[in-house]
Amino acid sequence: MFEKLAAIEKRFDDLSGKMSDPKIIALQNEFQKYAREHSELVDIVKEYRDWKKNNQELEENRALLEEESDPEMKDLARQEIETLTEQTEKNEQELKKLLLPRDPRDEKSVIMEIRAGTGGDEAGLFAADLYRMYSRYAERQKWKVEIMTSNPTGVGGFKEVVLNIRGKAVYSKLKYEAGTHRVQRVPTTETQGRIHTSAVTVAILPEVEDVEININPVDLKIDVFRASGPGGQSVNTTDSAVRITHVPSGLVVSCQDEKSQHKNKERGMKVLRARLYDEEQRKQQEVLAADRRQQVGTGDRSERIRTYNFPQERISDHRIGFTMHKLSQAMEGELDDMVEALILHYQAEALKNQKN
Repeated sequence: MFEKLAAIEKRFDDLSGKMSDPKIIALQNEFQKYAREHSELVDIVKEYRDWKKNNQELEENRALLEEESDPEMKDLARQEIETLTEQTEKNEQELKKLLLPRDPRDEKSVIMEIRAGTGGDEAGLFAADLYRMYSRYAERQKWKVEIMTSNPTGVGGFKEVVLNIRGKAVYSKLKYEAGTHRVQRVPTTETQGRIHTSAVTVAILPEVEDVEININPVDLKIDVFRASGPGGQSVNTTDSAVRITHVPSGLVVSCQDEKSQHKNKERGMKVLRARLYDEEQRKQQEVLAADRRQQVGTGDRSERIRTYNFPQERISDHRIGFTMHKLSQAMEGELDDMVEALILHYQAEALKNQKN
């Protein structure tokens, strides 16, 4: 491990030199490429340098303990050794996490699809609640949220809402949100105070560029139609809504939120690319079945991952046995504790698998 870390530190220093070279600075594409790689290595190099410093001080204190005859100085050396041993162990554990193979999708923005499942109007209302929860969380992370397409219900909910969430490392924090979210609460329409259980599915698709997935235009069937709102109310009077069918896969994407047919088509193609990329990833994961069993949050729509219990103010993630009694805060976007718990759990699982 430490040979690898020494090589990483050398590469980091080489990149620092390149980034200060006026010839490289003048070539923006080159400079940005080196800057991205440099930023990816910053945390590893900092932790490695902290480990080297602590390890050197540890060796010096051990030598002092051997050579020193003064009892008081020996006690001080022992205390330092204890503290530094603990610190170097923390450094090593953190370095192991930082050296874990990175998911190349972690830095990507995402397409988030929220769909009402079982539960009728109540499921639609909870889909709207999840839309607001993730939007608030995105605001806290300084990400940008754009509705790509939506299918509202007549009572203020959503049958479906598709979001584009853009920012730094969005996928790394939201990838574990994929799955079935269950809600237990008394619906606003319930007159006898009975608790109902409803479900909403969330899919997290990494946003992909045109070059990452090739779509042959001849494989597309594109229809245009007049957009309409809940209850058939006309949204506009032109055929601006777009339905794109990818014939080989059978995937269908509809977009009608924009008044421009061109913009609706552009949004639809972005969602289609993300879905096709996700399908390709699924096929690869099926080939690597043993690895897939170790993964969570792959977007399996049938997997119940979390329960939101409103009467008990409780939110529980069933995959890792994590519970928070702060449901109201979570629904306002305060998801850091949940997200952090998921990341730490799966880092620990990956470390365990690495040892095996």
